[in-house]
Amino acid sequence: MAKILVLNGSSRENGNTEQLTDVMLEGVSCTRINIRDFLIQPIVDKRHDPAGFTKVDDDYDRIIELVRQHDVLVFATPIYWYGMSGHMKQFIDRWSQSLRDTRFSFKEEMKKKKGFVVICGGDDPYIKGLPLIQQFQYIFQFMGLEYIGYMIGEGNAPGDVLRDERAIGQAKYWNQFFRSL
Repeated sequence: MAKILVLNGSSRENGNTEQLTDVMLEGVSCTRINIRDFLIQPIVDKRHDPAGFTKVDDDYDRIIELVRQHDVLVFATPIYWYGMSGHMKQFIDRWSQSLRDTRFSFKEEMKKKKGFVVICGGDDPYIKGLPLIQQFQYIFQFMGLEYIGYMIGEGNAPGDVLRDERAIGQAKYWNQFFRSL
């Protein structure tokens, strides 16, 4: 059985993205974290510094340890200004640090994982959210992470997505997929 980790990038508790992800993973064993509950400092880019990155005193390593322990990563983020949330971006930006971390081979480990994306937004997300899906595809491709799919929901105020019949139908379809892993 695959170990699934949901990385929720929303700044709002029980927002549309989280609600849609809950429908998709109903009855599926998984670990869920809200990135907003962790302190992640902005990256100080030292990719080209011979000494590498300086240790940062925050919670980033705790999340990376969870990532390393799971086979399937579900990236769930609202569409904020036509991109991923700041919480999600801050987390992914720090991957540059993990790529230089000598304690493990981050990129090699990521090549053994599968990735899925859930996004929700209120301004024509089925069209305007596609560049965000493509951004995740490029991130996965760079890391060697197997891209298994995505789901988009429409919603602005909390609970709106639960009235998006298209999204709920997709969530139920993907639920069967995740149950089969």
